[in-house]
Amino acid sequence: MALKIAPGSRITVDSLVKEFNVSHTPIREALGRLEGEGLVLKQHLVGYRAAPQITRRRFDELYELRLQLEPHAAAKAAAGMDASKMATLREAAGGMSRGDASDEQLRYSNFARQDGVFHDSIMQFAGNELIRETLAFQHTHFHIFRLMFHRRVTEEALDEHQALMDAFAAGDSDAAAAAMRAHIEHSRDRLLPAFD
Repeated sequence: MALKIAPGSRITVDSLVKEFNVSHTPIREALGRLEGEGLVLKQHLVGYRAAPQITRRRFDELYELRLQLEPHAAAKAAAGMDASKMATLREAAGGMSRGDASDEQLRYSNFARQDGVFHDSIMQFAGNELIRETLAFQHTHFHIFRLMFHRRVTEEALDEHQALMDAFAAGDSDAAAAAMRAHIEHSRDRLLPAFD
């Protein structure tokens, strides 16, 4: 996630064994888990590689998927919102605050992680595990893209999250769906210049 291993580059088990001073078994287990998440690719008789960077086509498909699923899920989450769920969302949103950080990449990395928690919590509260799992798998790739091409945390994204929080606090399904749609569309538009 921190891009210490560049997308598409080779990953050797032996070098990781030396770096972390552990046996081959936990390294292979970790690589297997990362392969399951789509972050690592295993090639027969060749070894492991970091997953390649997202393409423009995949980017477009990802946003099409998100626009189909997330506004509806936000509406369902708003309809079933309660104090405990709001507290969970406030905690995730609080981790994405406009705080000052000297290391911009670290700041954005932290933002991306909390953003993942925020969106995953909304999907959890919507109550459809298949949608949640589908989006969680895609989110991992998306954060790698964002870490590489969009390190600056924008004021716009934080304002968009606040609009979502306001809709959830009001229990307003229509406002939650509209806020989520606007958030995803603006996120897409902020990232599109990376393909120029």
